[in-house]
Amino acid sequence: MSFSSLLRVALASLFVVVSLAAPAEAGRKPKPKFQIKFATLAPDGSTWMKTMRTIDDEVRSRSENRLGFKFYPGGVQGDEKDVLRKIRNGQLHSGGFTGFGLGAIVSEVRVQELPFMFESIDELDHLRDETTDYYVKAFDEKDFVFLGWTDVGFIYLMSKKPIRNPDDMSSARMWIWSGDPLAELFFHAFDISPIPLAAPDVLTSLQTGIIDAVYSSPLACLALQWFTRIDYMTDIPLTHGLGAILVSKKALRNVDPGDIELLREIAAPHLRALTLKTREQNEEAIELMKQEGVQIVDVDDATRREFFERGRNAWADGVGKLYSQELLDRVTAILDAYRLP
Repeated sequence: MSFSSLLRVALASLFVVVSLAAPAEAGRKPKPKFQIKFATLAPDGSTWMKTMRTIDDEVRSRSENRLGFKFYPGGVQGDEKDVLRKIRNGQLHSGGFTGFGLGAIVSEVRVQELPFMFESIDELDHLRDETTDYYVKAFDEKDFVFLGWTDVGFIYLMSKKPIRNPDDMSSARMWIWSGDPLAELFFHAFDISPIPLAAPDVLTSLQTGIIDAVYSSPLACLALQWFTRIDYMTDIPLTHGLGAILVSKKALRNVDPGDIELLREIAAPHLRALTLKTREQNEEAIELMKQEGVQIVDVDDATRREFFERGRNAWADGVGKLYSQELLDRVTAILDAYRLP
């Protein structure tokens, strides 16, 4: 299948390719009484942005246009660190964040992204059922309204050369999201010195050879077009990437509390549906990348155990830096109990 054909298929089935038309919603819709300025790395035309536009339509309708969104997709407002800075400065009000951005606000959230934490997606859902209230409160104490999780999916190694074992990782020019403390712990466990870059710079750096390996969910790799510059995906999920939608409480100070509650009510089921859809689309994204020539690198059982053992060594390194021992013990206890027959 040609590259152009692949893009058409992706647009039709996954809605992950950047729209060719510039967004014009602001011109077609009357400006609401209060406009939430929302930024994300997700491309316009992606499933994530389609969900946000659906939420916007429903919020505008049910609030009689007292509340609505203005969108800045595709990283046009910068990396997640830039978006957070602009929210704190009042230039933006809201964002769709991965664990990187979420952890910059509430570092404890990164315990959900520890390497090789989950053995199944059901375990993740169970942990969420047990701990989401904790995180909602934690974000509230940091002056953010939590609207819901928007998971990225399981994270894999993507590379120009096959990565079959930890030694292959060491020889790769590996990207790391600049300033990501959890990724630093992970790569330290594997004795790797990665190359720090902001996410919007990854594609260009793959093109120029500054890096030749990244870590990503299959869907994000497709949506951000990184797949056009990699040849292999190692078939071992390193972690599960989380995401969530946050709105600054400071920005909402003049919004009627009833409209804020309405926003929560509308967003919750749409974001849950988005997470479920993202899981399906991550599987479909793997098939699309394979059609374009990306090869899946199998990992044998012995090597898989080596990855797990070395990766889990990073858990203790995060104690006192990202999360407490108490929270780590709570999370592992929840999962251990769930795994009992």
